[in-house]
Amino acid sequence: MRTPIYSELQSRGILYQVTDESLKGHLDKGPVTLYCGFDPTSDSLHVGSLFPLLTLRRFQMAGHRPIIVLGGATGMVGDPSGKSQERNLQTPEQVARNLAGIRKVAETFLDFSPAAPNAAMIVDNSDFYREMNVLTFLREVGKHFTVNHMTQKDSVRSRMEDRDHGISYTEFSYMLLQAYDFFCLHERLGCTLQIGASDQWGNITAGTELIRKKLAHGEGTSPDAPLPAFGLTHPLITRPDGVKFGKTEKGAVWLSPEKTSPYQFYQFFIQSPDSVVITWLNYLTFLPSEKIEELKQHMEREPERKAAQTALAQELTRLVHGEEALQRAEAATRALFGAELKELDLVTLGELFADAPSTELSKDRLGSGLPLVDLLAESGLFQSKGAARKEIPAGGVYLNNERITDVALSVQESHLIGGSALVLRKGKKNYHLVKFI
Repeated sequence: MRTPIYSELQSRGILYQVTDESLKGHLDKGPVTLYCGFDPTSDSLHVGSLFPLLTLRRFQMAGHRPIIVLGGATGMVGDPSGKSQERNLQTPEQVARNLAGIRKVAETFLDFSPAAPNAAMIVDNSDFYREMNVLTFLREVGKHFTVNHMTQKDSVRSRMEDRDHGISYTEFSYMLLQAYDFFCLHERLGCTLQIGASDQWGNITAGTELIRKKLAHGEGTSPDAPLPAFGLTHPLITRPDGVKFGKTEKGAVWLSPEKTSPYQFYQFFIQSPDSVVITWLNYLTFLPSEKIEELKQHMEREPERKAAQTALAQELTRLVHGEEALQRAEAATRALFGAELKELDLVTLGELFADAPSTELSKDRLGSGLPLVDLLAESGLFQSKGAARKEIPAGGVYLNNERITDVALSVQESHLIGGSALVLRKGKKNYHLVKFI
């Protein structure tokens, strides 16, 4: 029997804050509709978005109905949460391109099939504002919030305390827009729960407050009635240095293979520090708690084996990029430790040696054979052919990860990987990619 969703979130440490403890009873009564929003500040989502996406997936697997709200409107403004400076405003064309990219990523994680009883939905919040002018917004939404209350929210207060940058009225108003999103979803689709990272707490509670206040002004609704909507946050995932994962942070790892290759994605997680890997297994994978505990014990006994990191990298690469991409990433990883390079395709080879120096030569150079010593000198791995001749018999030269000891070896077309590339190596770490065109 599947663990109820509230208990599962608690046991995995995913449950950070809730607006009301009665949320557990609300979820136990039956399927609910919930949402999480993503602003289109880029044409993809990054690993920081994995947590809320996978939490939505957990809810759907438990029978609840998830909604992804794409911020076609709020993306034009910019969320100040977690940011020390004002965002650059985007054009409508940029927002439209980014929305399309995010939609493609989101469909990897949730079941949107019309046949599913709790099929996921994607909503663009620009639909809520098309027919609304600024005066209507101020009357319908703004009147329900005091500036005093808004300035107490962490996302606003931290920016107001920054004398160098401050916060514009544009970003100050973001909280009201997100609150109105929740109200519209509540009214139109029966959405009763918003989830997000802990830095969204102020925006989420603004939504629950707006719903309560607007319904309290409705006919026959008591101000003391039970809360009609809830908020839930999960912990904020940060990099090992404590900085929030983000789209604009240096070294962002993306969920689209065009921006971060499956190999790079796999490497990011296989290099997870011991201090966070078990937590990330709980947050980001669907492995049972017993298996995670087993990996934890294995890590404590033999940390050098990296069993927990390998499990994390495998689970997430398979989920985000598929089984075939996982196999390519693992083959590339094995190649780093001396495995046969010829099992790699050209795409993976390029990913693996993207940062290595490279040389392009005409394939005609191969002819009846290109002396290896000539190629080693021409690539710059050795200063001269003479230096290469001395090193080859000593066993310090590799062709496609195979040690070469024959000074007279000539490189043939049969040595090429995918018919157009080969890898030279000097010692343990000095690689050079040679492309034949």
